[in-house]
Amino acid sequence: MTAMTELPGGPALPQERRVVTAVPGPKSQELMARKQAAVANGIGTVMPVFARRAGGGVLEDVDGNSFIDFGSGIAVTSVGNSAEAVVRRATEQLGDFTHTCMMVTPYEPYVEVCEELAKVTPGDHAKKSVLFNSGAEAVENAVKIARAHTGRQAIVVFDHGYHGRTNLTMALTSKNMPYKHSFGPFAPEVYRVPVAYPYRWLTGPENCAEEAAAQAIDQITKQIGPDNVAAILIEPVLGEGGFIVPAKGFLPRLAQFARDNGIVFVADEIQSGFCRTGQWFACEDEGIVPDLITTAKGIAGGLPLAAVTGRADIMDAAHSGGLGGTYGGNPVACAAALGAIETMREQDLAGKARRIEEVMKPRLEKLAAQSDVIGEVRGRGAMLALELVRPGGKEPNPEATAALAKACHQQGLLVLTTGTYSNVVRFLPPLVISEELLNEGLDVLEEALSGL
Repeated sequence: MTAMTELPGGPALPQERRVVTAVPGPKSQELMARKQAAVANGIGTVMPVFARRAGGGVLEDVDGNSFIDFGSGIAVTSVGNSAEAVVRRATEQLGDFTHTCMMVTPYEPYVEVCEELAKVTPGDHAKKSVLFNSGAEAVENAVKIARAHTGRQAIVVFDHGYHGRTNLTMALTSKNMPYKHSFGPFAPEVYRVPVAYPYRWLTGPENCAEEAAAQAIDQITKQIGPDNVAAILIEPVLGEGGFIVPAKGFLPRLAQFARDNGIVFVADEIQSGFCRTGQWFACEDEGIVPDLITTAKGIAGGLPLAAVTGRADIMDAAHSGGLGGTYGGNPVACAAALGAIETMREQDLAGKARRIEEVMKPRLEKLAAQSDVIGEVRGRGAMLALELVRPGGKEPNPEATAALAKACHQQGLLVLTTGTYSNVVRFLPPLVISEELLNEGLDVLEEALSGL
């Protein structure tokens, strides 16, 4: 029997893969023609179908095709699309008011979200938060706060890192195409150092953490000077760079170096946070307590919200009026976030993420053992990936990556690609997805891989 997911205010959505037209179907093709006429070409499309409904572990398009969702809108709908608590709380708030601007007349949902962030983020120190609309805004404001606190300017980031598409966050991001190409000049006082990327570390993964940390610290010391560094900014699991999990020991050493030199250590948990890796936040895996943590994506079940949370004394460094924005911490988005956090707690979605890894990773590793184009399986929780290479070595294979993703799409499985070399297939299923859909999605992946 096909499982069903109740969507608030609408009919139940069958939890099944269903391909009834070519992909894209005729209605999606019509809409794509309208998009091309009305929407700027800079807005790309991963899968050329138009969504009609989504929930649980599936996404249904306007042609009636139903896709198993291994993307979650890029790690946003971790609690599922149209999650009951998110819809309920957001709907109630819509009925009260949609906007006043927190800087004009404050409202309780903003304060409640900040109180919840103080509870769920790492560390038992006094914390404060400020809310924004997007991850890029959160990162930019974390930099502002760090600079205000330290009186320094330099920001240290890492190879393969991604932090956004605004001018400053483009400077912080390492990949040129499509994020930076032709958009410069970029913000100054940004310095990039090596990251511990075990699969591609030249002397082998066993040396990666120690050597990468030593190189990074050496470059900071010699080329910048620790006394000039306001912040070290890193994703505990690098997202757009290819779901790179830094070698064990690398992050703690960088965090200790930051503490020893009065540098603000910022964990960018925009993609990896809110139960995605099997813990509330990925930095908890090695016991790291960041000075500041940036969040977005999974925070509000699909509504635009982001945050910077950190040590109260650091967060209070910015002068009154120095932080904010017209829509930052919109009341409806705040209500949705409270519903998302409620869902994460009540359904133990961190535990669900660990179970997703238990189901997926062995099957991915079995595929890797059988395939000469899979170089590595990596990731944690429900943030997993395959790095594809040319047979016989480690040369990136973006062509096979694109072909695999397209084959999956054609057969009703939504997957995303990523990576500095565009050679990584990433998996970000909703944390509420059923194991039946997980395994069926892996069946589709296996079949698509066999056709390469």
